[in-house]
Amino acid sequence: MVFSNLGAVMTKIFSVSRLPLLLLVAAALLSSGCGKKPVAKLMTATAYCGCSTCCSWERGAPRYLHLDFWNRYVSAGAAKGNEYTGLTASGTDPREPQSGLFSVDSLKRPYMIPIRTILFPWFFFPEKGTIAADTRYYPFGTEMFVPGYGWGIVEDRGGAIKGPHRIDLYFDSHSDALKWGRKKVYVEIHMP
Repeated sequence: MVFSNLGAVMTKIFSVSRLPLLLLVAAALLSSGCGKKPVAKLMTATAYCGCSTCCSWERGAPRYLHLDFWNRYVSAGAAKGNEYTGLTASGTDPREPQSGLFSVDSLKRPYMIPIRTILFPWFFFPEKGTIAADTRYYPFGTEMFVPGYGWGIVEDRGGAIKGPHRIDLYFDSHSDALKWGRKKVYVEIHMP
């Protein structure tokens, strides 16, 4: 008799307040820590760009006496002589991180908001940059937050990037890459 009343009471409770209960269960699942926790490591972060100095390419092929100056060829390494495409090892175009419209940069320079929204609408959303790392330790798709650079995704591997404590950060210009140079920073790592 008691169990039949208990069943009726439970049915009434769940039918009346189903949405708050579902929200409570969803909050419990999200806060339970089902995903991997981010890791912070001290890493040596160097910078590179797409120029011929950083990426070892040259205009024109020696076999054509460098007369095909509109083509770019790899000038060092195992792929020497092959056409240089500029793509990363994962097949994407490298990019520098963009903070987007709703960012700290918008608070620092609010006069740029109308220019960004009208002239450059593609800067409206934030974009993660390209990071080169040793893919034995950080597979493609690993997200990292580098202080002073921003969020980036491992999409490339470099010839000199060996071990779990080295990364390369992509910059759009050579002067920005030289300005960054080589720094030791604590990097927050989110494995895929």
